[in-house]
Amino acid sequence: MRAMVLEKARQPLVLRDVPKPKPKAGQLLVRVSACAVCRTDLHIVDGELPNPKLPLILGHQIVGRVEKIGEGPTPESADRTSEFKIGDRIGIPWVGWTDGDCVYCRSNRENLCDRARFTGYTIDGGYGEFVVIDARFCFRLPEQYNDVDLAPLLCAGMLGYRSYRKTGDARRLGIYGFGNAARLIAQVALYQGREVFAFTRPSDKAGQEAAKKLGAKWAGGSDDMPPEKLDGAIIFAPVGQLVPVALRSLAKGGIVVCGGIHMSDIPSFPYADLWEERTICSVANLTRRDGEEFLEIAPRVPVRTETEIFPLEEANTALNRFRSGQLNGTAVLMPPR
Repeated sequence: MRAMVLEKARQPLVLRDVPKPKPKAGQLLVRVSACAVCRTDLHIVDGELPNPKLPLILGHQIVGRVEKIGEGPTPESADRTSEFKIGDRIGIPWVGWTDGDCVYCRSNRENLCDRARFTGYTIDGGYGEFVVIDARFCFRLPEQYNDVDLAPLLCAGMLGYRSYRKTGDARRLGIYGFGNAARLIAQVALYQGREVFAFTRPSDKAGQEAAKKLGAKWAGGSDDMPPEKLDGAIIFAPVGQLVPVALRSLAKGGIVVCGGIHMSDIPSFPYADLWEERTICSVANLTRRDGEEFLEIAPRVPVRTETEIFPLEEANTALNRFRSGQLNGTAVLMPPR
């Protein structure tokens, strides 16, 4: 099969002919229909995340169809292959495997499993024609969406939704970094009656207008203070300096949620900014429950995605345009038919 392969960090991906993967017991072989490009892919390519599998096929926002079902003896608790048949359309997310037996997995915190494996990072992902996935870690997909529009929901949507859930019942919600995840989750927040305050790069007037058009009550630069104190804030931009800024925007008891897998260092700040029961928390990965809940609510909103399609072999172009902020939506790679 053809795949775009990362052979070394900080170098472009290379188009290669690689062996078609074979599913083992408990696994599915999936023909990739679409794979969205994520900021995490950039962090891996740019060497900001440690110890990726190399060589590596990136990609963890995958929509595809079941091509083959692995055979062989597998403990019932570790096998969901009987739930699928050839041709089923499924979604494949970031978390690709957990042991199911550690203290985290047994307490509904599988996202923290010490032995977890991740699609497009420690196991091969969707920047290719085929991918193998543990059948426990894939999703049935809403029929209302086509393949391209679904792909961004599988990370930007799901991880964004976990970040959103962490803000509890915050009525006034600030979102720092109004990119793909922010646009998706803002739609859910507005649907549920929250007030959204959008923060972009200070000079990004077009982004601020887009946020207002989406329904934000207010939009401004990340160096601005909102007109009202916030009950919660999500930081999607990987910029540690925004943490103290967001803290200062909070009302008493508010929470700042850091929604990225990678962030630059957080500078020191006075204790007074944290006092009065303000909190900071990070979001690590996602659980299958997060994904299922988000895919259930997304069609009801309905959450709408903006995408820009690239042929698989133009993955480097998509990554470079993402890095430089030149995309007009989420980049989605399409393998050859």
